[in-house]
Amino acid sequence: MRGLRRWWDDTAGGLPATFWYLWSGLLINRAGAFALLFLSLYLTAARGAPPSLAGLVVGAYGIGGAAGTLLGGVLADRWGRRATLLAAHVAAAGLMAALAFTTHLAVIAVLATLVGVAHSMPSPAFVAAIVDVVPEARRSRAFNLQFWAFNLGMAVASLLAGILAEASFTALFLVDAGATLAAAVVIALKVPETLTRRPAPTPRAVAGRRPGLHTALTDRTFLVFVGLTFLLAVLTMQTSTIMPLAMREDGLRPSAYGLVVALGGALIVVGQLFVPRLIEPYRKSSVLAASTGLMALGFGALTVADGLPLYLGAAVVWTVGQMLAAPPNAQINADLAPPELRARYQSVFYLTFPAASFVAPALGGLSLEHLGERHWLVVGALGLLAAAGHLLAGPRRERRVAALRTAAQRPGTVGSTR
Repeated sequence: MRGLRRWWDDTAGGLPATFWYLWSGLLINRAGAFALLFLSLYLTAARGAPPSLAGLVVGAYGIGGAAGTLLGGVLADRWGRRATLLAAHVAAAGLMAALAFTTHLAVIAVLATLVGVAHSMPSPAFVAAIVDVVPEARRSRAFNLQFWAFNLGMAVASLLAGILAEASFTALFLVDAGATLAAAVVIALKVPETLTRRPAPTPRAVAGRRPGLHTALTDRTFLVFVGLTFLLAVLTMQTSTIMPLAMREDGLRPSAYGLVVALGGALIVVGQLFVPRLIEPYRKSSVLAASTGLMALGFGALTVADGLPLYLGAAVVWTVGQMLAAPPNAQINADLAPPELRARYQSVFYLTFPAASFVAPALGGLSLEHLGERHWLVVGALGLLAAAGHLLAGPRRERRVAALRTAAQRPGTVGSTR
């Protein structure tokens, strides 16, 4: 009993109530975000769209997501975290309800783009609010729980989506809208505004320019970290873009692919809560190097995989890498951001994921076609490159974080972004 209590304290202890309400809102949001999983099927089966047009509409949702990420970051720093979260959730619910009853394909495409904007806006605000309310010493466990909630919610969403899609596509969109509104109610009733209005930065501190989104986009130390995260995201996207094609070429059925994906999700849901205690003694750069190295090993092993057991074994390896990477990756991103620009930095960071969702299938398909199984050697090499990059960039990141902490103690300044 004492050991269980100690594990709970290491995993979730000492986190403020506001964090748990944010966590609950995120879990409800993700568990209800299932309609877009079946958007392409809805367009082809219910609205008679050709596959090419369905692909364009889904792509429009992705474009909207990239725009929404930046918009959410700017608004969360200007309006506040709570206001941005509420506006995004209410807008998403209304748009999903409109999609439920819209039959014209052009209107559906516009709505899908707007849904992409609304769905992506909360991400920077959620993370910025977590950083606002959670003490630095406990942020690693907070981000670990955030990653766990995201994956648990997606697992629930996948299950509910299949059931609802067989019953009614209209119900699929309406239940999604209802879940989004439920998350908005939790935020409205329980989450206060977490943004602290600070004194305006002095001209000297920002070299004569008012700090804004451009600050994050010209911050070299931060952009190196974003680039390394992009490589990690490209590796992660292999499971949903290129791996199904490779498994089909190996003569495996779609059910085998589903089993591999389900195994990864189950490992995260069961094992993620044990990660904080495991990685706590080590430097973040070392943990990220080890995690991306494991992902490189797992995906590289697919070079010789020709049956389901090898795919399952490789999935265990790369999933463990993903689990280890989640807390330090989120915490470094939070540490590198000046407090006044916290959400803007989050928005730039989150752009890596829509970018990877485009690059991974576009270049990965060509690579698989021309290189065959050697494609996985290229993927493994990218993982090793990211691992080396974290080891090399780690000391400079640590010096930067120390400088930001010192600057934060002086009123009216913004930390250097050199």
